[in-house]
Amino acid sequence: MRTITPDPLLPVSGGMGMPSPAKSKQGELTARALVFRAGSETIAVVGVDLLGFPSVLGDRARALVPRLAPESILIGSTHTHSAPDCYAYPDGKGGHTGSLEYMQFVSEQVAAAINEALDRMRPAELRVASGEAKGKIAYNYYAPDLYDRRAGVLQVRGLDGKPIGTLVNFAIHPEVLGSDLGILSPDLVGPLYDFIEKAAGGIALFMNGAQGGMITADNRNLEHPPRDALRAYWTDSRTWAECERIGGLLAAEALRIVDSAVWQKSPKVHNDSMEVRFPVESEAMWQVVEGSPLKYPHRTDRTIGTRVNLVDLGNAQILTIPGEALPNIGFYLKRKMRGEHNFLFGLTNDAFGYILTKVDFNSFPAYRYISRVSLGEMTGEIYIQHATELINRNTK
Repeated sequence: MRTITPDPLLPVSGGMGMPSPAKSKQGELTARALVFRAGSETIAVVGVDLLGFPSVLGDRARALVPRLAPESILIGSTHTHSAPDCYAYPDGKGGHTGSLEYMQFVSEQVAAAINEALDRMRPAELRVASGEAKGKIAYNYYAPDLYDRRAGVLQVRGLDGKPIGTLVNFAIHPEVLGSDLGILSPDLVGPLYDFIEKAAGGIALFMNGAQGGMITADNRNLEHPPRDALRAYWTDSRTWAECERIGGLLAAEALRIVDSAVWQKSPKVHNDSMEVRFPVESEAMWQVVEGSPLKYPHRTDRTIGTRVNLVDLGNAQILTIPGEALPNIGFYLKRKMRGEHNFLFGLTNDAFGYILTKVDFNSFPAYRYISRVSLGEMTGEIYIQHATELINRNTK
């Protein structure tokens, strides 16, 4: 683990647009890595407490880990809305919204975490489970019940019984505090780490899921009347205590879910991946591609590429998503996957904004923003096509 909290503090970003000045911090931002090896196959899984971590930065980190092939390193962001911008959005005035020095620092710390994990590898066993995380944790802001309640949990310990780490995979926006309060924070993910590490030992990782459009933390204050009764919009509790409640509850549920799982003595590791190219139809997103000083790789036909991974790890199967897929895409892909327990790592290897199916794209007023902050109408269709092809070619 490496701390990536900027000193002095930097403005915090909740999405496209100008970040909010940070007046204080609550908790520390971190980069956390677990490395798995079986036979000749090795993969690294990294979670960073950021809104997003695009592949142009991920590739800088990968270049600093010469012991692993680039396609063997999966880097995902927790999607906290209280961390510095790592996209460098053009500000329309010839500048941009981020700190290039900070982005380079984070890339180096990600690599350092992976390299240390490689140095500290030891024989281990694995257990995996998935199930409903119960309680007031998440909901869909647009349609309260339309979200995936399942948490995937992966736990590792040494052959001496000493804990190594616990990975929690769950779809949720860590935006209890949000960017408007000006508090730099990992949000609810920080208390989740603390709870798991105190209760189970080892290191805790959080990998987000298909949380787009808008699977958010359930910080609704139900003791007060709704601010819009017709649409069931409630007043939110935007406090660190609420981060602790939700993060602690999700952590407790994750440990409950995995508690009865059987330890696997010789779990297999298999990693496959493919490059996927997407057309950039959104003018707002194309301005980022062309105008950001990060120099996102792109082609003259207005397409950009990313890598999608499918990993078999013991009886778990993991599929990466290069952005914020809507929950219906997540439900569909989990049905098509072949693991006993299926994990979706959202915002991993890239963070291309929202990923919608063509029937959802710009379909009603609430989807105007998420459609604008999407590469285009066909993004979801292209992703689903390639993801299912990747799943099918790895089905025996």
